[in-house]
Amino acid sequence: MGKFFILITCLFGITIVCFAQTKNSSFDSKKDWLINNKDYKAQIINEGNEIILYNGLLQRSFLLSSNLACIDYRNLVTGQQLIRSIEPEASITINTTNYNIGGLSGQKEKAYLKLDWEKQLHANDSDFYFTNYTTTSIDSFVAYTPTTWMPKEFEPGVKKFKGQQIILNFISRIPALKGIKVQVHYNLYDGIPLLCKWVTLENGAESIHLNRVVNEVIGLVEEESAVVGKPEEMKKQHGIYIETNYAFNNSMRYDISDHTTHWDIDPSYTSQVNYNYETPCLLRIYPDKAPGIDLPPNNHFRSVRTFELLMDSYDRTRRGLMIKKMYRTIAPWITQNPIFMHLVSKTDEEVKAAVDQCASTGFEAVILSFGSHLNMEDTSEANIIRWKKLAEYAHQKHILLGGYSLFSSRTISKEDDVIDPKTGKPGGAFFGNAPCYGSKWGLAYRDKIINFYKQTHFDIWENDGPYPGDVCGSTTHPGHKGLDDSQWTQMEIQKGLYQTLSKLGIYINAPDWYFLDGTHKIALGYREVNFSLSREQQIILNRQNIYDGTIEKTPSMGWGFVPLTKYQGGGDEAVLEPLKDHLKDYQQLMFQYFGAGIQACYRGPRLYDSETTKQMVASTITWYNKYRTILNADIIALRRADGRDWDGWMHVDPNGIDKALVVLFNPTNVSITRNITIPIYYTGIKGKLKLYDDREKQKELLVSTDNTIQLEISLPANGYKWFLIRK
Repeated sequence: MGKFFILITCLFGITIVCFAQTKNSSFDSKKDWLINNKDYKAQIINEGNEIILYNGLLQRSFLLSSNLACIDYRNLVTGQQLIRSIEPEASITINTTNYNIGGLSGQKEKAYLKLDWEKQLHANDSDFYFTNYTTTSIDSFVAYTPTTWMPKEFEPGVKKFKGQQIILNFISRIPALKGIKVQVHYNLYDGIPLLCKWVTLENGAESIHLNRVVNEVIGLVEEESAVVGKPEEMKKQHGIYIETNYAFNNSMRYDISDHTTHWDIDPSYTSQVNYNYETPCLLRIYPDKAPGIDLPPNNHFRSVRTFELLMDSYDRTRRGLMIKKMYRTIAPWITQNPIFMHLVSKTDEEVKAAVDQCASTGFEAVILSFGSHLNMEDTSEANIIRWKKLAEYAHQKHILLGGYSLFSSRTISKEDDVIDPKTGKPGGAFFGNAPCYGSKWGLAYRDKIINFYKQTHFDIWENDGPYPGDVCGSTTHPGHKGLDDSQWTQMEIQKGLYQTLSKLGIYINAPDWYFLDGTHKIALGYREVNFSLSREQQIILNRQNIYDGTIEKTPSMGWGFVPLTKYQGGGDEAVLEPLKDHLKDYQQLMFQYFGAGIQACYRGPRLYDSETTKQMVASTITWYNKYRTILNADIIALRRADGRDWDGWMHVDPNGIDKALVVLFNPTNVSITRNITIPIYYTGIKGKLKLYDDREKQKELLVSTDNTIQLEISLPANGYKWFLIRK
């Protein structure tokens, strides 16, 4: 079965091609934006009484009537209409009273929306009403200065943020609110079915208390109907993927870290199938425990940013590729991917020795790991001079220097720790006891970190236990007024620190989801005690972590771990030292990570202990650098490691010279031969391709009509092979 095409000629003269997908259909690679997105340009069109956001992949339209209201939100790839009802553009609660921003009231049938119904709809007197709009180009939300390796397409000087922004202006007729101006912002990006939406508020009136700001409200067509069923039992809207820059949970996954996306019920939708009106079909975006802040006169407020990616498939691989394309579009700094070791040091000489080893093997950075003798919170002149000299030594060798710093998982003092609002005493935080970022100590910690990096010229910051969304009941901390604003203000402090460092060119590893505010890398996702297991177990477990951790993350967004020395227990069978005695396992672990484009934390005092070990490390880095661009391209999973049969993955880049690189492993104790189907669609290749094996011997293969090739592969026992694909 295939697809059929629907041509829609709109009133404003644009012809939209909708691809209505049928079961088991495939996409047309010539029109597929994941393969070639150059023709999909963002446009903002004002036609009569409509404003239309359009880029050939999505369309969102607003009716200009007695107020502005969204009447159309379509995925132009699938033809899916997302809107079933008109809702306000946003809402704000000021001094406990809620006000709608835009929108129209009076729609009686909420299951669908006919466009001639607008004559029956009206604005409410209490609503903020639309006055005018302006447009501008898109820019980055984060000022960043890359100082590490990244793909050429994202290097400095290349324009990365392409699209259009529209700013919708609203004011109130209520006298007490006359000085308040609300702006609803939309970014529409080129080449991807993606919108970003946020709300800003300028207060020219008296001081107000913002109880809540809801920056997105959509009456969405339900994903699933159930006569009897609770919201948590039904599917949410899979036609739209939502991500905001307000996420924390240390889960290494966004969906579990999200604290803003609310799939609410809509009791006014009285014709729904659910008997108790409990279908989750009203999307509202706001932080659960924020803002709760006082806004003085002549101050402004900016809401969370909501990224809305319209999904055109239920296929897990394609959905993952879409999300990864989103990250590359809106946060290109995440493509930086330096090669680093994790040094456990006790002396300055050990730091210099590690720098020398990195320089001689191709490693690009040394990060002083936890347990090392680095203390960034020491502001003494002697400490600053000491580490500045070591940074200078590293830079002379063209090596970056970084360090580890812990924030949350510790107790500072009764005056500075998070106060549990239930008890009025320290405790109740994500990690039990933790400092409050708004305390005197927390604010000083921020300033000390910034000062350390400015003074020493360190290049990398590994921030462990960053602020994880704790609320604080203290009323004496200088950084927040009380419980209501404690989460929001602490988040602002944390994100502000990351943005400041990003502007300075500092590369940031952080175990929480701050990518949209300047961080670069998070863990793949693992259980720490697993690195105390045997090397044989770690080898397979690491490949499972790679498989799971790259479904929705690019290779550069996640780090792995290789304990060169003992880590949290484990016997001799768990560690690689002496390195020369476990060379095969060392090489296997290195190849797995580099073959996935993932940088691991090689934690120990050294990278090599013999000339043979040194040559192995250097040759692995040489291979990685030769294919670095394709190895940093997105991964398509082929088969998850299970220890029973082959496993592996492939990188794909339809716009590169190297279109794909396939990596296959044999975990068994005997050599095996398998006929493996390799999916070629996302390479963009039709017809013939050139295949190079790990000895770089070339042969031509014909891509079948189902966009695959068949490879008969012989894999050595407990070994691996790789293959390069070009057009």
